[in-house]
Amino acid sequence: MTKREELDSPKLSRRESLKLSGLALGGLALGRRLDGQYPLLVGGDCPTGTCYPTAYDTQRYSYFESLETMDYRQLPVLPGMPRNPNTPTGTPALEPNEMRVTFMGSCIPPVRRAQAMMSIFVEVGWENGKALDQAIFDCGSGCCANYGAMGVGFGRMDKIFLTHLHGDHISDLTHIYCFGPSLDRISPLYVWGPGESGLKNPQPGDPPYFKDGIRDFCGHFREAMRWHTESFSFQNTSYPSYEQPTKKSWGLPAEPVPVSDDPPDDAYAIVPFELDWGRVGGVAYWNRKTGLKISHYPVIHCRQGSLAYKVEWEGLSMIYTSDTKPELNTIFMAQNYGLGIDLLVHEMIVPPEIWAMESLHYARPAAGPAWDNAVARLTQVQNSSHTSQGAFGYLLSQINPRPRLTVATHFPVSDDTVACALESVNRHCPEVPADIALLAESPLIWSFDLMVLRLFAGNPKPEILRRRALVLQHGFSPIAQMPVPASELYPPKYHDRRGNGDPYAQIDTTAQIEPGPDTYCENGY
Repeated sequence: MTKREELDSPKLSRRESLKLSGLALGGLALGRRLDGQYPLLVGGDCPTGTCYPTAYDTQRYSYFESLETMDYRQLPVLPGMPRNPNTPTGTPALEPNEMRVTFMGSCIPPVRRAQAMMSIFVEVGWENGKALDQAIFDCGSGCCANYGAMGVGFGRMDKIFLTHLHGDHISDLTHIYCFGPSLDRISPLYVWGPGESGLKNPQPGDPPYFKDGIRDFCGHFREAMRWHTESFSFQNTSYPSYEQPTKKSWGLPAEPVPVSDDPPDDAYAIVPFELDWGRVGGVAYWNRKTGLKISHYPVIHCRQGSLAYKVEWEGLSMIYTSDTKPELNTIFMAQNYGLGIDLLVHEMIVPPEIWAMESLHYARPAAGPAWDNAVARLTQVQNSSHTSQGAFGYLLSQINPRPRLTVATHFPVSDDTVACALESVNRHCPEVPADIALLAESPLIWSFDLMVLRLFAGNPKPEILRRRALVLQHGFSPIAQMPVPASELYPPKYHDRRGNGDPYAQIDTTAQIEPGPDTYCENGY
């Protein structure tokens, strides 16, 4: 009998079904572990309700606050004065052998002030005053504010690798796409993601299968943004010297083709790359010039089609699983044929009863209809989609050799939730200390917005540095890095007879209040 059949069997009570599904998710079913050893725990030993009430702080993440800082503040300078550090954006330069991983978003819904939704920025190398290459992994709601605060302009946000098409991983694509050409992305937006799920529609009638892959998503998205893109097309969106990538130059799965009627070099062109989500180790991007390679493999999350990505550069390697249930592909990819990887970024969620407790604003697990309903619903979410903290510990214990550093992400971080999660992980993977005070030396940490990880190539490889970015809380947009002078841009779509952008082309100014001595100053003051 399959797990699905067991859960549907009338012989099982609701309580028994929930217990059985929880054990399966945690990887604690009786029998041998993947490495041939018996599990540290069996089902009857699984603790519940031991973390709360808590003495730990629920409104801070002390470990992150303790990290050494990196200064990303773009402080004003007088025109013509050098910036410190002296890079075009005024932000810290990478070392030539560095892979820098920055968490621009780190949380699971529902939204909270402390953390944006998932987004990870990876940069590699340094040449001619800028990173050699870079990529974005997911772009959940709120992350763009962190990109801006870190000095990352839209011109550097042109390659986006989506793991799946849930709203909390794609929401800020709207901001990136729509406002990129208004600043310094004068080139197309390239988006990678899964092909169609191939799942049959259970409802009778048409369509029997949904077109739910990245190409159809980008096509509909582009048309949904039509009013915006037309209204802003009095601004320049392309230039003659742009070097369009090819399947060969970027190591792509297909030739780049926009989804709509936009020219292939236009900043409002969206170019999707559908990835075979069932393929383990498929190549999404391999730029021989920069050396950056990004491959993908399937994970288990809510619906067929979810992906994880593996990033490789100059002997350094990182895996970002995004949302997933505990599964075998990650173990295989992280073991890397016995070589291991440098960095594993894997999702983790709190157990359903803690998630229910936090959602209901209780101080400890409770009882009653509202409580039972919340736990049941969140158990369904866990069973369809996620890796609980206990399952995370079990998974990590199966990866040999261990990653040099493992980061739990997609997690509502505070001292209390991290302390509770550490207890669970330690029960399955004892080398991870259970004491939150020891995180500085731990091979496992929890991500937080503006956490920066610095990896360095070498033999032997230097220590992975963990840093906290200092940013301006009230800053404006990053310093624009235009690819060419304004005089070398193509005229915009809506322009006057001289080829200059015409901001009046699409509006009726009949009812406008004109500037003048009796109204307001034309210069804005």
